[in-house]
Amino acid sequence: MRVLLAEDEVQMSQVLVTAMTHQNYEITAVYDGEQAVSAASKDPYDVIILDIMMPKKDGLEALKEIRAAGNRAHIIMLTAMAEIDDRVTGLDLGADDYLTKPFSLKELLARLRSMERRADSTFTPNVLAYGSVKLNVSEQEIVAKNSIRLSGKETKLMEYLLLNTDKELTTDNIFQHIWEDDDDKNIVWVYVSYLRQKLQAINADIQITGEKDGIFKLTMI
Repeated sequence: MRVLLAEDEVQMSQVLVTAMTHQNYEITAVYDGEQAVSAASKDPYDVIILDIMMPKKDGLEALKEIRAAGNRAHIIMLTAMAEIDDRVTGLDLGADDYLTKPFSLKELLARLRSMERRADSTFTPNVLAYGSVKLNVSEQEIVAKNSIRLSGKETKLMEYLLLNTDKELTTDNIFQHIWEDDDDKNIVWVYVSYLRQKLQAINADIQITGEKDGIFKLTMI
């Protein structure tokens, strides 16, 4: 699971990065709200952890911009503030959870494990859209000028691409999310090829670019 951590207290950030890395999470650490917004717009993350009190942009400003861009990652707010208004504001802006400092590392890691278990079913809408294309996840069907059915793995791959439109996704990113039970990363190229054919078949106005460098992106044509 990929985690973006935005925490301006360097020592605190190092402690959190060490703890999460030890649990085999892939961590990107940034130190202000502006960096958080930039990182969230460029790379795919499953969870974003935002401290509220940060320079340049505070956590609430960063949260608002990240959600406005359509990012559906699970977001946890970190705050030293006890006031209920700050918690309510964060939740209203699109935060999923919050932890009040000082908090237990065990509690943070427990919440991450809970998110990991529920991520496939809880946080993703049943219908995703981009350009003229709509993906019905439960029906395993993509629709544009006409429709076509997808296999289970094709649906998961299309869902992951639609949740991360215009972001560069490496072969490793895709493989880790879709094929936990496989050991051959070449399967990514095979299924990207399948989806390209099906997008073409429904006259979609979106495309999956990339291949030679092992980086893929879902973009408008």
